[in-house]
Amino acid sequence: MTSLERTLTLTVPSATENLALIREFVVNVGSQAGLGEDDVAKLELAVDEACANVIEHAHGHDANKEVTVRATFDTATLRIEVVDEGEGFDPTAVPATPVEQMVHDRRTGGLGLRVMKSLMDEVSYEILPGDRNRLRLLKRIQK
Repeated sequence: MTSLERTLTLTVPSATENLALIREFVVNVGSQAGLGEDDVAKLELAVDEACANVIEHAHGHDANKEVTVRATFDTATLRIEVVDEGEGFDPTAVPATPVEQMVHDRRTGGLGLRVMKSLMDEVSYEILPGDRNRLRLLKRIQK
């Protein structure tokens, strides 16, 4: 039996008021892909964190820029790609400060990638100079 692949895309202005729309899109895609309720919640949180970071850090709350969330799924995997117009950053340059130390220092921020990696099966980031940046999140579909 062949596996049919589907792709759905949502593009919105880079503004925090669009995070609810993005979450709704991701929940619907996760359900269509056949993820269980728990995995849909994990997907929603990971994508929300990614998009909030894009809006705040990559775009500096510039609503003239756009955030694109592209979902592609088949019977085995759901792949989410968050595309932004920011300058990008090197995720390997983010220090792996222990969470306990961050709590002790009362530091906020810096947990986004860690949260995404704990919720998803695979996370990768691609910077395309002069083009766009792509954060790729993969969740395996458990049947």
